[in-house]
Amino acid sequence: MDATVPVTDVTAVGPETVAIEFESPEGFDAQPGQFVKLLATVDGEDYARFYTLSSPDMAGTFEITVEIDPDESGPFSDHLADLTAGDEIEMSGPFGAEYYEGEARVVVLAGGPGVGPAVGIGERAHEDGNAVHLVYRATDPVHEPRLSALDSAGATVTITDADSFAAAVDEALTTTDDEQAFVYGFDSFVTAATDAIDAAGGDPDAAKVENFG
Repeated sequence: MDATVPVTDVTAVGPETVAIEFESPEGFDAQPGQFVKLLATVDGEDYARFYTLSSPDMAGTFEITVEIDPDESGPFSDHLADLTAGDEIEMSGPFGAEYYEGEARVVVLAGGPGVGPAVGIGERAHEDGNAVHLVYRATDPVHEPRLSALDSAGATVTITDADSFAAAVDEALTTTDDEQAFVYGFDSFVTAATDAIDAAGGDPDAAKVENFG
């Protein structure tokens, strides 16, 4: 669908990272792990970028998590970071086939802004009564309150560094038939994550993967 969506909230959720919440348009039927396209004109240039949803459901509002790197982010990311409640932006979507579908056990591997969809999937799966193990490779974690709440509620949340990441994946995976692995992050992280799944005895080709480029 195509819609103009109002901003309802913009919150800093970690170093150089914001969560932006929008009002869900009528009929917006999306699942955690899918993504939307946002469009805007900034300084006379037209931009369109894809962002993965980081909310567990879309009832009333939906959320994306945006990393704002002062050395790498462009005008569009800066534009998103400057939005405030009441501003509007054009949206298309949802898109993507690699999303949460009620699997009985989910293992979500996240790097960088991939923690957004990871925490959304983790919250939704836990709400559904399913088992959750989230492995987040980060030096400066984002969405810490939500991760802590998930862990306190009974999900397993492992925050690790690059050196311990493969061992954490090995511990998380059970390779049982009812388990689904998810991978969210940039290309180098996706390679590390799928290699770790393979080393742990899992099937990297069966993982639901979104590569941010």
